[in-house]
Amino acid sequence: MVDYKAIRVLLGSGGIATEERRETYREIVSANFHDCQDVLFIPYASHEHSEYTLRMQEFLGSEGPRLVGIESFDDPLSAISGMDGIYVGGGNSFLLIDELHQKGLIGPIRERVLSGAPYLGVSAGANVACPSMKTTNDMPITLPPSFYSLGIVPFQINPHYHPGKIHFMEGDVLTQHYGESRAQRIAEFHRASDTPVLGMWEGSFVQWDGNRGILTGTATAFRKGEEPLRMETGTVFDGALCHV
Repeated sequence: MVDYKAIRVLLGSGGIATEERRETYREIVSANFHDCQDVLFIPYASHEHSEYTLRMQEFLGSEGPRLVGIESFDDPLSAISGMDGIYVGGGNSFLLIDELHQKGLIGPIRERVLSGAPYLGVSAGANVACPSMKTTNDMPITLPPSFYSLGIVPFQINPHYHPGKIHFMEGDVLTQHYGESRAQRIAEFHRASDTPVLGMWEGSFVQWDGNRGILTGTATAFRKGEEPLRMETGTVFDGALCHV
C-alpha cells in the first residue's frame, strides 16, 4: 500500500495544438516547477533523445524551467537524485516503460517523487505515472519486462480520450470510422481490473497532491460497474475519482 503524502504531480493529456493551450501549458508547468532550477527530462518515449530534450526546452521557452536530458548522464540513477524535478515526455508508452525497466529507474523515480520532487508527465509520461501502463492507446512496438509503472497516482489514465466514435473527412464527406470507442476499450480493461480510469481529453491537466486531484480542462471518470462521469475545469476528486 502506497503512503501518498504531500507530493506535487502534474499530468497532461497532450493535444497542446492551439496558442491558448500552449500558453496554459507553459503557465501550469512553470507553476509546478516554480522552485526548481534544473528539471530532469526523460525522453525515452521517443527514439531521438537529445533532439526531443532540445525541442521541449524550446517549447517551454526561456521563462520555463531548465531541462537537463537524462541521456546526457553516464549514470541515469545519479541524475534522478541530483535534479530538482522530473519531467517525463510523451510518445510511445511501450518504448518508455521498457527503457525505464531496463535501466532500473522505476523504483528510484517513484521514491524521488513520493519524497517531494515535483513531477510532470504528458501523454505517455502521464500514463506511466499510474499503477500500470495498461490503459495506453499506443502500439506495442517493443515488449517491456513488465506493464507495471511508477504508481505515483492510485488511478489509471487514458490520455487523448475522446467520447463517442471517430468521424473523419474522406474528400468532402464526413465518414464514420465504425471502430471501438475509447469507452469500450476502458470497459474491456475493467473486466480484468477494478482500478478507476480517468479519460483525459486533449489539452487537459490534473494536479495531484497525494490525496486529491484538481482538473484543468475536461475529463471522463470511469469506475467499474458505474456510468461514466464527465468532469470539467475545477473539479476536485480523490484517488477513486469521486468528487470531494
